[in-house]
Order: sequence, then structure tokens, then C-alpha cells
Amino acid sequence: MVESVPVGRRERKKAATRTAILDAATALFLDRGFDAVTVREIADKADVTPKTVFTHFPHKEALVFSDEGERHERLIAAVRDRAPGTSVSDALKAHYLAEIAALTTEPQSQILALMNGTPSLIDYAEKMWLRHEDALIATLTEEFGLDEPSEEIRFYVRFALQIQLMAARAADPESSVAAGFRFLDQGWAHHSEGQRCYAENQRVDS
Repeated sequence: MVESVPVGRRERKKAATRTAILDAATALFLDRGFDAVTVREIADKADVTPKTVFTHFPHKEALVFSDEGERHERLIAAVRDRAPGTSVSDALKAHYLAEIAALTTEPQSQILALMNGTPSLIDYAEKMWLRHEDALIATLTEEFGLDEPSEEIRFYVRFALQIQLMAARAADPESSVAAGFRFLDQGWAHHSEGQRCYAENQRVDS
């Protein structure tokens, strides 16, 4: 009779293997750069097979963004669980700034430097971030009691997610986030009117 392995032990073994792979990949990436390291080298350092690496991480890039699931949950929770009276934009502003601030702490700052020096990682990170769009749309659609998302919700979410991408690269993220949501909340009509007034004043002064 074959003794079955308790689920708890199996899950602990999988978690330990995942951690070993991540630790090996991180050490190699930070030492030699993302592009210079192969999956075979990561597998050898973690004492597993390349197949095992891909079982836990479907793409090499996923080894750098192993917390993507947690980031997704934090984003949705920031909107879904915001305090009464807090607007969606204010909740997202606070969340974005907290996430960007976390990137300045170790070891995240090293990972950020690695990403900024690797175009393929920047592209992967942006694609992964925009994959949160459907879930955020669904959250707002449910909040407003709609059967289907409105066009306004779809546009709002698409543009709101872009604000974080731009702010993460800005010299002053707080100012960038504030400007992005101010523009989004007030709308283009208000902004373009202000620009026309500014241009007219410039012509008068000249």
C-alpha cells in the first residue's frame, strides 16, 4: 500500500522549490544581468531541472515579477475596500504612490534597476500591469450596480492604469500622479480651454 503524501507537506515542498528557484534567479540576475543568465543556469543553481523552473514560472521574465499576483490583489483591494467617502481616483493615487515608494526599498530598488536596464523586462512589466484592466473594470461595474461596464468606466480604467506607468518613470512621481488624475477627473475640455486662454494671454503679452 502506497502511503499518500499529506497535502500540507506537498505544498510546503512546492513552496520551498519555488523559493529556491527565485533566490537562484535573483542572485544570478543581479550579478550578471537578466539577458546574460539562462534558465539552465538558474535550474542548476537551484538544483532543479529547467522543466521544474518552467512549471513554477511560465516565462523567464516571470522570475523577476514573482509578486504579480499580490500586486493584483493590492490594486483591486485599494478600490474595493477604500474608506467611505474616498473617491476611486484618490484611492488609486494613494495606492500608486505607496507602490512606487516601496520600489525604493531593498531589495526592490535593485530589481527596479535591473528592470530599467533591460528593455524586455520593461515591456513585460507594462503588459502585466495592463492585464489588471479587466478586473478593475469589473470591480467598478459591480460597485455601480451595472450589468455591463459603461464606456466611461472602460476609458477611466485604461487611462488610470497608464498614469501609474508614467509616474513610475517620472522624476517626481507624486506630481505626476496628481497631474494625471487631475487631468482624468476634470476632463480634456477643461484642460484645452485653459490652454487656449494661456495661448491668448501669451499673444497679448508679446
